[in-house]
Amino acid sequence: MLLIAGADHEVGQSLGRLLQDVEARFGAELLSDLPCVNELVGHVERYRGKMLRPTLVLLSSMAVSGRTDLGDLRESAVVTATVCEMVHMATLVHDDILDGAAMRRRGATVNQLRGNETAVMLGDYLISHAYHLCSSLGRADISRAIARATNTVCEGELLQLSHREDWSLDERTYYEVIRRKTASLVGLCCELPTLLSHEPGARNGDGRVGEALFTFGEKLGIAFQIIDDLLDLSGDEGTVGKSLGRDLAKGKLTLPVIRYLDQADGDSAEAMLALLREGAAGGEQHPADDTVYARVCDALASSGALEQARGQAEELVAEARTLLSDTLPDSPARATLLAMAEQVVVRRY
Repeated sequence: MLLIAGADHEVGQSLGRLLQDVEARFGAELLSDLPCVNELVGHVERYRGKMLRPTLVLLSSMAVSGRTDLGDLRESAVVTATVCEMVHMATLVHDDILDGAAMRRRGATVNQLRGNETAVMLGDYLISHAYHLCSSLGRADISRAIARATNTVCEGELLQLSHREDWSLDERTYYEVIRRKTASLVGLCCELPTLLSHEPGARNGDGRVGEALFTFGEKLGIAFQIIDDLLDLSGDEGTVGKSLGRDLAKGKLTLPVIRYLDQADGDSAEAMLALLREGAAGGEQHPADDTVYARVCDALASSGALEQARGQAEELVAEARTLLSDTLPDSPARATLLAMAEQVVVRRY
């Protein structure tokens, strides 16, 4: 769970209990009569770390309902929080295959342990159960909203794949990739409580609260991904808990590299491009401590590109916090959401 410094005691206690409910629902939904399936599910359950998405569903539900126990919203909030986490976990399993990653949450990935075929099927198993669980709400509008977000996540990943080894990738395309593949689901997590608190088809006032919560989450999701991309370049593998240097190895340009190439003189830009091509040529064998990786990271750090990217994430979080403060009434749940947003840009894992 993403620790939230300074969280209101009552909110923190209630959030802890609700997240336990999410974990229990997660396990119960995925339980199979086949031991081999349960073994794989048990392994992938270790992927749960920050629990960002279910936490956002639950805290937003508190802020919308005005109750820390969620009242009548409790069951639907727990179910949708679990569904969103299942969708996210499926994307992690599939991402590890695409990236050839060997480690996540300080342990071996499913593809490393059992091969790509098993990992693909496990990701599909998580997705299918996510929609099986979501159908228990009897809310076609909620199911469609989550399905749309999942479609957008897949589009973002396909867009990113289409730009591998595209050394002229611009910021606009980079932001479109991460808006789709990361921020769309995070935005929906924040918006869902406004949908759950009304009957299907009913208007949530003028829609302002739902739109603001979605935008808050979307900005938070973009900032989160920028920090993730920074950690892939400048983090410590033991702290981050997953394989680093994968973006370089897969020829994926992220914000610090794009900024560097935009601002460097001709010779420096050509030298960086040569390093990027060499790193991508290494493919699956490219280790995080490789000389090419180190030289890229050193150049980015000395140019200020890493700090520029961090500054962009901080700006997005500041905008998200202002939007939330201007839209939702003051409450312990809102204060916790604001504190949580701050932690997105200072995290080291």
